[in-house]
Amino acid sequence: MSEISKREALGRQELEALVKLALEEAERLGVDQAEVAASQDTGLSATARLGDIENLEFTNDRGIGITVYKNACKGNASTSDISPGAIREAVAKACSFAKLTASDPYSGLADAERMATDHIDLDLDHPWDLDVNEAIALAIRSEQAALSHDKRISNSEGGTVSTHRSSRAYGNSHGFIGSHTRTSHSITCVVLAEANGAMERDYHYTSSRVPENLEDAESVGIRAAEKTLLRLNARKIKTTTAPVLFVPELARGFIGHAIGAISGGAQYRRSSFLLDAIGEQVFPEWLDVQERPHIPQGMASRAYDSEGVATYDRDVFKDGVLQGYLLSSYSARRLGLETTGNAGGAQNMIVPGREIDLDGLMREMGTGFIVEELIGQGVNPVTGDYSRGAVGHWVENGEVQYAVHEVTIAGNLKDLYQRIAAIGNDQDPRSSLLVGSLLVEEMTIAGA
Repeated sequence: MSEISKREALGRQELEALVKLALEEAERLGVDQAEVAASQDTGLSATARLGDIENLEFTNDRGIGITVYKNACKGNASTSDISPGAIREAVAKACSFAKLTASDPYSGLADAERMATDHIDLDLDHPWDLDVNEAIALAIRSEQAALSHDKRISNSEGGTVSTHRSSRAYGNSHGFIGSHTRTSHSITCVVLAEANGAMERDYHYTSSRVPENLEDAESVGIRAAEKTLLRLNARKIKTTTAPVLFVPELARGFIGHAIGAISGGAQYRRSSFLLDAIGEQVFPEWLDVQERPHIPQGMASRAYDSEGVATYDRDVFKDGVLQGYLLSSYSARRLGLETTGNAGGAQNMIVPGREIDLDGLMREMGTGFIVEELIGQGVNPVTGDYSRGAVGHWVENGEVQYAVHEVTIAGNLKDLYQRIAAIGNDQDPRSSLLVGSLLVEEMTIAGA
């Protein structure tokens, strides 16, 4: 990444030194508690369209954020200037802000005994030695593979190659300090196809922490072209009720609504369709949702959360029953519970499935609708009402018959979750929520 900037990127040791400096200054100013996070982000993104470079973006961002607590009052400040003088000034600003905020008895650091003591190596750092010219060439190759795949591929929104590396250090006045570096890389291609005067658009992408695990650029382009061609000659269908099969990329969002509903913030704000639902049968009794934070190279693997609390394996839903919420120390205190190490969100949620893939679930479904794209944000997190525009294919006798567009699928999530008939084993590894193809036994499909 030598071309990213003349400014040298900071390593973990340098970031930890900045955190220590800020914590020492906060202690000198007499705060009750303090926490500091420092970051360094570097990256390169190149987009080519119709054979020419269209966009080139370099990233080299750094910063430090300070939070102090004094008499249960909280103050924050941040700066991208990492000189000692600027850091001391930011700490002083955070202290002055704390004097102006209202007291909150739930605020403060997580309990000291919950701090992580084992700094587990989760194998998250795999840099891609990719220069600008190589990135541009890969983007062009991906797009060209799509454009040359079929004469009906008539236009392109481009091929994009991205590589990013981020380092984080966090410390607090409990004496905890930790740091990690993680990478993420991707290749994306978006194209348009035309037939009978109508145009359709689709895309494909590959992403991984490890560059060697990416699909090759040409395969990404060809897959984007294939998916786009399958959308041609789409039809409307009449309003009906039928089984609905979500592809893995969309199944994770469908389950993800439940994950959002059991977050501590949604619970203490009383804005969840799964309010006070611990012990309730949310999913069918065969369905589990497992949190596994320590998967090597996982997209959401963390040894500790954003408060320094040690993460751990847990079954969030067991036999379909909610076992517990996802809590930070603040939300836990608001609810009279203990933190679950989820400050910053969920970590590697896994929904085990049967030994069956999308084609197998199609055969089981017989007749129904495969959803391949969702449109709009029609989900009410308070009531669970679900209504989304959808694009996909109609299936009869277990085989795809034709493309479908301009329909809406609807229901209430509490009811729809109970109607989940099967989940496959074809998990999408590009996500932090791993779930295979998901079959709902019946949904309302509003069409023509």
